[in-house]
Amino acid sequence: MSAVQRTGKVTRVAGCLVVASGMGGSRMYEVVKVGELNLIGEIVRLEGDKAYIQVYEETSGISPGDRVLATGEPLSVELGVGLLKQIYDGVQRPLPSLREQTGDFIRRGAAAPALPRDVKWDFTPTVKPGEKVEPGDIIGTVPETALITHRVLVPPWVKGEVSEVYEGKFTVDEPVARVKTDAGEEVELKLAHRWPVREPRPYKVRLEPVTPLLTGQRIIDTFFPIAKGGTAAIPGGFGTGKTVMQHQLAQWADANVIVYIGCGERGNEMTEMLERFPKLTDPRTGRPLMERTVMIANTSNMPVAAREASVYTGMTIAEYFRDQGYDVALMADSTSRWAEALREISGRMEEMPGEEGFPPYLGARLAEFYERAGRVVTLGRGERIGSVSVVGAVSPPGGDFSEPVVQNTLRVVKVFWALDTALAFRRHFPAINWLTSYSLYLDTLTDWLKRHIAEDWPDLRKEAMAILQKEAELLEIVRLVGPDALPETDRATLEAARMIREDYLMQHAYHPVDSYCPPHKMYRMLKIILRFNARMKEAVNKGIPVSKILKLPVKDEIARMKIVPYDKVDEVYDDIERKLDQQFNELLKSA
Repeated sequence: MSAVQRTGKVTRVAGCLVVASGMGGSRMYEVVKVGELNLIGEIVRLEGDKAYIQVYEETSGISPGDRVLATGEPLSVELGVGLLKQIYDGVQRPLPSLREQTGDFIRRGAAAPALPRDVKWDFTPTVKPGEKVEPGDIIGTVPETALITHRVLVPPWVKGEVSEVYEGKFTVDEPVARVKTDAGEEVELKLAHRWPVREPRPYKVRLEPVTPLLTGQRIIDTFFPIAKGGTAAIPGGFGTGKTVMQHQLAQWADANVIVYIGCGERGNEMTEMLERFPKLTDPRTGRPLMERTVMIANTSNMPVAAREASVYTGMTIAEYFRDQGYDVALMADSTSRWAEALREISGRMEEMPGEEGFPPYLGARLAEFYERAGRVVTLGRGERIGSVSVVGAVSPPGGDFSEPVVQNTLRVVKVFWALDTALAFRRHFPAINWLTSYSLYLDTLTDWLKRHIAEDWPDLRKEAMAILQKEAELLEIVRLVGPDALPETDRATLEAARMIREDYLMQHAYHPVDSYCPPHKMYRMLKIILRFNARMKEAVNKGIPVSKILKLPVKDEIARMKIVPYDKVDEVYDDIERKLDQQFNELLKSA
């Protein structure tokens, strides 16, 4: 009996979980269609001929006795030309196409092809008949957008000799080449192929992450950098700025392709993203940012089970662009909502709960997801290198970092950007706490930072962090005995720390200049602040009170450094350094 003919019947419905009998021969994670509307579902447990199915749409109206149709296929996504600029739901249905079909409220059972079928793409082959090809080889290119040239790949299961190749305009359903495999079978290659979302795409070699993913956010690039191919978590309570941080990283990160997953987030936040992103311009080319972006929107009012699929859908799309040799940044906002979906489905399957009701395999699922990040040598001939960097937001209830999702995430990620509610209440954004955050990539990135920013950059970073740590110690003393008990040297340290916090680390996400800070500008800013600190210590040691130093006019110019346009940085900053030394020299002469 073929997979398409194999049918079962619904015996129980519990929210997004449907139990069906007569499903003998089914496999785990096989896709099924439930009821007359053919609602998409996935088998998550098998017991004899009974299958437990998580349905990716609203199940109201489904009742015992309804038909369940097995497809014989795992949940897969379509990978090919036309992915960029798309907005999908959790199972790769294009939301703009569904809106055209059903209006603003998507009808259950609605379906649309993931890639446009009516668009003809301009394909230029890079192979000739008679050439041997292997999995991952590039057979041709398509200028998908002005920012990204789509490299059409030989699927991972095809190897052989090119018998025919065509040039011209093709849809994703038309063959662009034919390959005679080693087994003698003739295989058509098209501009798209399918891949199971739960299966990581193969590669040759995993590489050490030695190149930073520059974000343009000073606190990240200075103190807690992430590497290309790295993993990071942004945990924080309500209102601490997780989503804005994700938007900033998606907009400014030094990556070729952005995959943004809105997993269970509020609809208004996704709406802001959908409205804002098409209007944004790419900082390096001036083109619309959407030309190198794929968005997956699964808001909190959409079916909960689709959250579970959305992160795998996004990761598989990211791996596909990685295999083309691109650097991809994947933003998952938020993995807590994904974990809540796991908890709900686990509860409906009556599994033994773990900590706080989450399933015992929560840690394993998180690890499976984050471990798919990495910088790799891709399949195919030549040393083509691509990367997937993953940044996951975590929304712990009440900002409690000891809850299971945060703790299990910290076991697998190497960068921890801890958002602090107290900082957010003081309007200090980004609200990343510099005392509790960390990056385990600092040592491997040091050589790159020395070569491409400045030889003394790591030393400046250490000096600035030491000042901030000293400030934390002094503030404890101030709380006990008051600021008047501090000696002038300690007051100078507090002032230097304040300048680092307010004049350097604080960054306005919506300011036309300050939203993005290039590495050279960061270096000059930090060097000037630390130069001011050194001269302030020199003046204090010669008996000049800190209160007098704070009246120097150059101090106001230092506070305005962040809004200096990048093309005027060297000119303005040279002038500030000259005034700084001049005013301190005059102050020392008058002492």
